[in-house]
Parts: sequence; C-alpha cells; structure tokens
Amino acid sequence: MAQHDLDHLAQGLREFAGGLLRSTRTDTLGRTAAATLAWLSREGATRITTLAEREAVTQPAMTGLVQRLEAAGLVSRKADSRDGRVVLIDITPLGTQALERRRAAQDAIIIDRLTGLSPDELAALEAALPALVNVTELRVA
Repeated sequence: MAQHDLDHLAQGLREFAGGLLRSTRTDTLGRTAAATLAWLSREGATRITTLAEREAVTQPAMTGLVQRLEAAGLVSRKADSRDGRVVLIDITPLGTQALERRRAAQDAIIIDRLTGLSPDELAALEAALPALVNVTELRVA
C-alpha cells in the first residue's frame, strides 16, 4: 500500500476512533476511570505506578483518581502479600458493577447506530473486526 493510502487510512481510523469515543460517552465514568477499572478487572490488583504508566498520566494524577474511585467505593487498597510495604489497588464488586453498566450503556449506543446500517455494511464491519483488533494490539518496540 502506498504511503498516501496509509496516511488516508490512518486519518480515517483516527477520526473513527475519536467519533466512537465521543458518541459513546456516558455519565457513569470518565474514560481514564473506566480504563483503570477495566485494567484492574482484567489484570487484578495493581500498583498505582503501573496504573499511571498504563494510562500515560503522572503518578500524582493517578493517585488522585484512585482516591476518587476509592471514595466512591469502586476500588480498594490492600497490602501486597509479597511485600507489605507495597499498596495494591483492586476493583471492588461495586466497581465491577459500574464498569458493566458503562459497557452496557455504550453497547446500547453502538447497537442503535448499527441498526441503521445495511446488511452489506454490517458484514464489512464484521469482516474488518480482526484487523481493527490487531491495530489496537500492535506495540512499537
């Protein structure tokens, strides 16, 4: 594929991703809070430093977010069983419920949009899903 074509594709994907994020905004959780809860849900209890690195925010910013999530009952702190000096952040059952509600609300918005597409457009999206997933999983060394 020519560089011009790659540039055009990159621009289209960027605009698509931004539009999808804007169109599925909910009042339940912000993007960074939801991403942090999703990480904890998948990976388990984690250090604040790891969460900050994962979300590309400063440690003080992540500490503030964790404090807000903890005050809302969505995360808890616990000592690391391997090193008692280390504090780990973990998602609570209430945090899991909040994350599931956010995902359900976003899915409903997307489903509503999908119902307006033709069968051919739906098939094209389904066929593109593996490539789109691969794009999000690519890591630059």
